[in-house]
Amino acid sequence: NEPGELDPHALASRLSYFLWKSMPDDELIGLADRGELQDPAVLARQVDRMLADEKSLRFVEDFVGQWLRLDEVNATTPDEGLYPEFDELLNDSIPQETNRFVAHLIQENLSVTNLIDSDFTFVNRRLAQHYRLTDVEGQHFRKVDLPSDSVRGGVLTQAAILKTTANGTTTSPVMRGVFVITNLLGTPVPPPPPSVGSVEPDTRGKTTIREILAAHREMESCNKCHQHIDPPGFALESFDPIGGYRTRYRATGGGLLGFLTQQTYRRGPVVDASGVTSDGKPFQGIAEFKQQLMNNQDQFARNLISQLVVYSTGGEIQFSDREEIDSILKDVTENGFRFRDMIHAVVQSQMFRHL
Repeated sequence: NEPGELDPHALASRLSYFLWKSMPDDELIGLADRGELQDPAVLARQVDRMLADEKSLRFVEDFVGQWLRLDEVNATTPDEGLYPEFDELLNDSIPQETNRFVAHLIQENLSVTNLIDSDFTFVNRRLAQHYRLTDVEGQHFRKVDLPSDSVRGGVLTQAAILKTTANGTTTSPVMRGVFVITNLLGTPVPPPPPSVGSVEPDTRGKTTIREILAAHREMESCNKCHQHIDPPGFALESFDPIGGYRTRYRATGGGLLGFLTQQTYRRGPVVDASGVTSDGKPFQGIAEFKQQLMNNQDQFARNLISQLVVYSTGGEIQFSDREEIDSILKDVTENGFRFRDMIHAVVQSQMFRHL
């Protein structure tokens, strides 16, 4: 097809596959037949109608699956010896929290900054038990207010993200750090220079992941990337591969206590979740790190806008699109970064309405 404005039926199709992952219904087709769908007010009403339909949950699950890699949540199986509390009910509950959380932000038109940090989440009894939240009965999911001192809030501390960014046995600050800067902030680091692969830092005698990464950072070519990757990864070290909160690592072998209690693991070293951001700001754990992310709302929102454009159009962001993304960012910033407003702005954009 030639580049240019989408005809009414192509616009109906793009909108329907964006928000419903299916063919346009009779109402969309009728509006396209009459040439009314391209009217901005009509288009906006259709977006609201479609988001109010339960079919929009297909969009939420598919978008979250791609953007936050939730479609990989079951790619790893937690080690039974290290995480004996992980069961099928918890496994089924984990992805539902994130999907319901994002759907709620869209339905209520709440700020996307809730994705960074929030004072609520969605849990059932099993997930609440995992998070050490009290007074949650039954296996149905419901919105709960988080205690003021809770380590939860936002998607980064949701078990689905934490499980997806671990290997089932251990956690890697590098893997999780790459996830934060790439998927949340949209600022991926470039691949390492070809020469780095053949040069290994001296890690002899280094016993902790922090020591090994510190050895990496002593190499200038490695430090350029690790100064951005490591801090968010360190902030998330307080969470184990199944998303449980921890102050100590778990190690294989129950030892004497394990023999007496049938515990299959032993307490390992103390977790250190402190760090210094790439711009030199120290933090002591996940709560302070999330505050640092909240100071970077513009970059977070810009990336989410870009993710929605890519998802809805199937095309990559071009250099020529940056001006329009800046314009959308300006509009949603003035309205408090509200999620549904962001979807409306993307649908009304030239990027969405043109081929």
